[in-house]
Amino acid sequence: MSEKLLTPIEIGLTAAIVAIEDHEPLILTARGDDGLIGLPFGPFDALRHRTFEIGLRAWVEEQAGLRLGYVEQLYTFGDRGRHLEVADTGAHIVSIGYLALTRAVDGAVAATAASFEPWYRFFPWEDWREEPPAIIARDIIPALTKWAEETPETTRALPRKDRVRLYFGLDGAAWDEERVLDRYELLYEAGLIEEARRDGRPAALARKALPALGTSMRFDHRRILATGIARLRAKLKYRPVIFELLPAEFTLTELQHTVEAISGRHLHKQNFRRLVETEALVEPTGVMSTQTGGRPAALHRFRREVLQERPAPGLRVRSRR
Repeated sequence: MSEKLLTPIEIGLTAAIVAIEDHEPLILTARGDDGLIGLPFGPFDALRHRTFEIGLRAWVEEQAGLRLGYVEQLYTFGDRGRHLEVADTGAHIVSIGYLALTRAVDGAVAATAASFEPWYRFFPWEDWREEPPAIIARDIIPALTKWAEETPETTRALPRKDRVRLYFGLDGAAWDEERVLDRYELLYEAGLIEEARRDGRPAALARKALPALGTSMRFDHRRILATGIARLRAKLKYRPVIFELLPAEFTLTELQHTVEAISGRHLHKQNFRRLVETEALVEPTGVMSTQTGGRPAALHRFRREVLQERPAPGLRVRSRR
């Protein structure tokens, strides 16, 4: 009896590396040989590295000149065809996605093909800091509404219309900033983004033209990035990860702008400061900053004792909307 040949598996590591500069959330990107922008990724070398995380930190430092601080595993992405090789009979690539935070924006210059880009370039509908993004009412909702009405759905617990309403905060539903991946997956399912066309999804191929819904990324990297953004937005509320993106000393205004940048929401200044005081996450340094462009502002630092005081120290912020 002949033995059945098994498809070989290769393990890759993909990193969503986040930094903050000028109150904007940035993501480290690299352009591939196909000309498309993607997240940094590389193979896991089991002979060189004892763990996946050690391997990730090593090749990020080698390729991008960055020493990562906070690192967290996101998810394992292993769908067949995820590398756009529909008829491929070679090794199947499984990628383990990571979220990583860094303060060293300038460190990426060591890699000529790498650069930090604003993450709202890839997800323009997620930035609600000034007002609801015009792209939602102008392009997204009309297209999703038409798609939801075209074919009744019976294979999911929530029909298309309900998912559009819940994920995009319509008809009385609240906008939930943590549903980044849900919104991206809905746009992909409806065939409204370039990745769906590249993957040969019927809903996308049936369209004469696609709306300009952010910059596409190679492979499934925008899905990985959506997972990372959603995880970080949720993490703000029960872990002090925001301080991994700030300098050792900062003003409360800088702290607020950083939280707003990540969450994509505008926060009421006085409410935010009361929350920071209540949560006791920071303490004054006794030094004033004159780099604010206006009146001197008190510098603060993260109060590390809070990690021993309670199990879930975070900033459960509420937006003005």
